[in-house]
Amino acid sequence: MIRALLLTISLLLLSACSFKSPPNQWQYKSSAAFDSYTKNFLSSNDALAKNDLKRAVKHAKQSADLTMLSRIYLGECALNISVGIEDRCEDYKNIANIVNDKTLDAYYNLITLKLDKLKLLYLSTPYKDFALYLIKKDFAKAESEILKISKPTSKLLAASLMKDSISSYTREEMIKIASFHGYKKSVLFWLNEAKKSSTDENKRKNISKKISILESKN
Repeated sequence: MIRALLLTISLLLLSACSFKSPPNQWQYKSSAAFDSYTKNFLSSNDALAKNDLKRAVKHAKQSADLTMLSRIYLGECALNISVGIEDRCEDYKNIANIVNDKTLDAYYNLITLKLDKLKLLYLSTPYKDFALYLIKKDFAKAESEILKISKPTSKLLAASLMKDSISSYTREEMIKIASFHGYKKSVLFWLNEAKKSSTDENKRKNISKKISILESKN
């Protein structure tokens, strides 16, 4: 009797779980795949990252609502920019007029440095003051705003947008953050930036040695 009751309860729970499963699972799967892509891309796990991105796009293309797809394309572009890879966000631009999302449009303008005060209204909070100071060309204050951003990937992106105007302290902070999270691609990018900006020959040699070690296959 007890076994039968337990079996009935188990079946009811399984049924309830199945019933509560969201119909828009493609969104969750797409988002999860892109999160995995972000980690693998920044960690230089390129083969895994490529597969993650394909899955994220595939799931996003299961809907006529292209907002998720546009976020993926824009996110891919932002990640490239954050590690010094030239990217004009062509995939995003090809569908931007169909999606017509002012928030995404504002973010696109930020990462491509096509800054517009009117579009700051639609920019997410962590970037608003940073973008405003960039427009004003007040790089010292813009740099201080970078250090206030809590999300590591957002911080690394913001710093990359003004990589030629930040202090050696902030460059070192970016190396520390990228190193802590195991973002090898970001580490190498910021080590190269630190090397380019330094006039200390010994420091440049030490950085070159670090880069060589990180890039070696052994």
